Amino acid sequence: MKSWFHATIVAPGLVPLFCFFVAFLAGFGFIRLSVRLIRAQVRWWPGNVTPGGLHIHHVVFGVVFMLVGGVTGLAVPDELTVWRCVAASLFGIGAALVLDEFALILHLKDVYWTEEGRTSVDAVFVAAAFTGLLLLGFRPIGVADFLDFQGEPYALPIAVGFTLVNLAFAVVTLLKGKIWSGLLGLLIPLFLYVGAVRLARPGSPWARWRYVPERRRGERKMADAMWREKRFRRPVIRAKIWFQELIAGRHH
Repeated sequence: MKSWFHATIVAPGLVPLFCFFVAFLAGFGFIRLSVRLIRAQVRWWPGNVTPGGLHIHHVVFGVVFMLVGGVTGLAVPDELTVWRCVAASLFGIGAALVLDEFALILHLKDVYWTEEGRTSVDAVFVAAAFTGLLLLGFRPIGVADFLDFQGEPYALPIAVGFTLVNLAFAVVTLLKGKIWSGLLGLLIPLFLYVGAVRLARPGSPWARWRYVPERRRGERKMADAMWREKRFRRPVIRAKIWFQELIAGRHH
């Protein structure tokens, strides 16, 4: 384990990113524990921060943590690794607090324990998965393409071309309603290729534009998409919701 950690995290210079990742998970775990204790009205837990009757959401504290951590990380010289790790940890805690109330930012109202509040948990899971893949050595498609062709003649135009093609696949995948595939595909392009060529989800923009009676085989594709959604997608979503509620609490 020690040799793996050194080869995967220390040698490539990913220790600050690792600190961000650990702090992000710890921050999310703590704040979810806190809000669940508050919701259960546990007497010994401090409860909400309400100076003068004003309820201060934890997204506010998250913004402060992100500002302090971000500015510190930019100001500290690269050779001061410990301080860069401290800054990354502060930024990770702040990011967890902000994304935990992502739905509040998106809807501009308190939907924390409602169905819309699941968006916050989705955002946290996406951020955690994205960071975890970066730690494992995956690189965003633009960076990966450039590194693959580095040193070759016309490396930059080739890398730009591959990047544009992959981004086009990403746009198609997202338009087909496959958010997870589109985002993870920015690191693992195979998700993009599979997501782009398969049927769109029934409620996606792609389905509304193309799976219409006026287009050839439009109705057939919509029927197939509806069947796939019911047969395969919904059980996966139910499993995802069960797992998220196990960690983050039940929404209503």
